[in-house]
Amino acid sequence: MDKFRGFIEQLDDMAISLIIAAVCIVLALLFKYGIFYLLSLYNRRSNPELVKSVNRHLNQPFAYFIPLLFIAMALPAMPLSVDQAYTVRRILEILSIIVFAWILIKVVAVIQERVRQKYAIDKSDNFRERKLITQLQFVRRISIILIVFFAVSLVLLQFDAVRTLGTGLLTSAGIAGVVLGFAAQRSLANLLAGLQIAFTQPIRIDDVLVIENEFGRVEEITLTYIVLRLWDNRRLILPLNYLIEKPFQNWTRSSTEILATVFIYTDYNVPVESIRQELRTILSGSGLWNGEVWGLQVTEVLQDTVQLRALFSAHNSGEAWDLRCLVREKLLYFIQTKYPEALPKVRATISGESGLK
Repeated sequence: MDKFRGFIEQLDDMAISLIIAAVCIVLALLFKYGIFYLLSLYNRRSNPELVKSVNRHLNQPFAYFIPLLFIAMALPAMPLSVDQAYTVRRILEILSIIVFAWILIKVVAVIQERVRQKYAIDKSDNFRERKLITQLQFVRRISIILIVFFAVSLVLLQFDAVRTLGTGLLTSAGIAGVVLGFAAQRSLANLLAGLQIAFTQPIRIDDVLVIENEFGRVEEITLTYIVLRLWDNRRLILPLNYLIEKPFQNWTRSSTEILATVFIYTDYNVPVESIRQELRTILSGSGLWNGEVWGLQVTEVLQDTVQLRALFSAHNSGEAWDLRCLVREKLLYFIQTKYPEALPKVRATISGESGLK
């Protein structure tokens, strides 16, 4: 009978503890909703994008973190035995570490989103923005790796059986580096190349590159590889150490502006000055020309033809390509209609007697 009465009392203690925990969860959720509602009211007029970003990324993690915090504060009031209280405290500590690491990762995401919104790269002169976004991507990934690393180490430290392992994760970075170096030399080389690219920046997000005779824009830079979106929407994946070891062309390294050329082959009797004036007319009538550089020169005299080079500038590589096609088409039409005799010819001289017998 005494054992049964003790069991009933123990059930009563557990029920009271569960009721206290449930009340803490309800109060914590109300507190969380109140905080986010007041934050929304405070920033609605001044910076609505920040509030949207915070709500989108931090709402769910705080829905777990604040109840855990309230339950931890109410733990001394629960009628639990010493062993039960110790077990519950350990569980709360482990869950709090995991959720807090989740919050830190989401804070990094909020910061990245705000920087992307403030420094948008969808404009013509985006050199500074692309530089910052490229560095931000590497910092975000490294930050997440460090947060997860320390969170796992702190969780392991909560267990006596693996406390040594948890301490080792925090203090034996040199040994871990040696092991990783032997196990994944190529991956480690790519990681170091990624850090080098992030801060020396031979390439940035949205740079225009020519690699392996392929033309495209840098769409993504990870810790180990880059994604190049080619002109026909194919994706070229390259390891980062490739960019460190081999040469490539970067058309937007210091500026998005670029010079473009068009070569025209004509006959010797071509009126160069008339074609030069027509080139100026074509460029002036096009919004693709940035108005800075233009010219037409005879760059080569070949056996049967004359090579003319039209030189002009554009705001970026995409507009330069369109302007190159436009100039080529317009000059060809101009020569065909105004000076057809200037089109390339093949001349032959026949010597000796000729006739029919």
